[in-house]
Amino acid sequence: MGRSTSDGRSHYEGRREGFTFETLDLLNTLPDGLFVVDEAWRIVYFNETAAEITGVSREEAEGRPCWEVFRSSMCEGGCPLREAMRRGAPVRERSGYIVSAEGERIPVVVSSQVVLHSEGGMRWGVELFRPVGEGGTDGADPAGDELLTRSPAMKPVVELLPEVARTEAVVLITGETGTGKEVVAKAIHRLSPRREGPFVPVHCAGLPESLLEAELFGYKRGAFTGADRDKPGRFALARGGTLFLDEIGELPLHLQVKLLRVLQDRMYEPVGGLRPEKLDARILAATHRDLEEEVKAGRFREDLYYRLNVVRIHLPPLRERREDILLLAEAFLARFTGVYGRDIRGFSPEVVEVFLRYSWPGNVRQLEHVVERAVIVCHEEFIRLEHLPEELVREAGVGEKGEGGGLRTERERVERRRILEAIAASGGSVKDAARLLGVHRSTLYRKMQRLGIRQER
Repeated sequence: MGRSTSDGRSHYEGRREGFTFETLDLLNTLPDGLFVVDEAWRIVYFNETAAEITGVSREEAEGRPCWEVFRSSMCEGGCPLREAMRRGAPVRERSGYIVSAEGERIPVVVSSQVVLHSEGGMRWGVELFRPVGEGGTDGADPAGDELLTRSPAMKPVVELLPEVARTEAVVLITGETGTGKEVVAKAIHRLSPRREGPFVPVHCAGLPESLLEAELFGYKRGAFTGADRDKPGRFALARGGTLFLDEIGELPLHLQVKLLRVLQDRMYEPVGGLRPEKLDARILAATHRDLEEEVKAGRFREDLYYRLNVVRIHLPPLRERREDILLLAEAFLARFTGVYGRDIRGFSPEVVEVFLRYSWPGNVRQLEHVVERAVIVCHEEFIRLEHLPEELVREAGVGEKGEGGGLRTERERVERRRILEAIAASGGSVKDAARLLGVHRSTLYRKMQRLGIRQER
């Protein structure tokens, strides 16, 4: 609670030098939650929308440390305000979650800006936040249709998406199985002028070859035995929107010829049809295969490859974007605790360490399934090692600590998790993690040794 001064004002109202009453009135009209912290990270301003989202009143919030009020998944590592301070530049559209006063886990998108003193230190830290599903997220699931990342390895992808989306160019999305190729395709669709039209996915490897042509092109009545009516194909269903051809590398050669003709002429002909029909859809394609090698092996047409490879977006595997592991895990946890009605607060430090050490050969999809399984079998406040698949724990080489193993108190458990998340947010750099945590590097090394945290080489 803010303390009162002799003139009846809140103590923290007296800390708002530089803010006029008109400014504060304006900030209260913002549709996003907004709070301002001072150099001690105590909240000096909390607008009405922030109070509505968090369930914490302005009077309760002002004067308290921001992490006590905001209770975000980013507070223990990857704080956007600290990152803005370190970078000397705003941080925009960072995804995570907060825990409301009622204990509800709320996915949010956060942007931060730091206002500096003339001497260079922080004068104010300003943070805007909104629940996912408002203000342009199109109601997307934060760990489903929404592209969540803070990894430098994903920066080229994130920067390219808006540029690609505004065009009609064919896009080829490549990457290992489970890296989120359909998520990227949906992001392109949402950002494109065709966003009001349908997004129609076709899994080319999931349909028998005998049915694939009719599924793509549609068919006319009488085209074959059992065709007793006209049936539109995916090209027709995608009219005005986007057609996503997933696993395009599995397309049979005779259909590759027909797809090439569609891309060249923007026309297609239903099975049994007498006249071609105009294609009115954006084409996106994806594959986990190396199509250049497939061309050399004679399994993929070279001319089709060049038609598809107008703009190429490559998604790195999860093992190369470790900064995203906990971000994605928390988002999956928020989703599945809601789906299964569980009251789980988070992951134990040992689970965090497993997540950060494991190689994730199945990438984001594997992480999603691991978190879902853990939520199903967990009936405690925190997901622990026993809730994970044994092979995951075994490969990561992490075990529970005994009474003499270092994690004797809840305080040490919290400290261990903060350090692990800071290291993850810093891309494995202990030097950057120390800066993020506000301690000297040698101090952080000592803490890591005491808490049994091994540094990845």
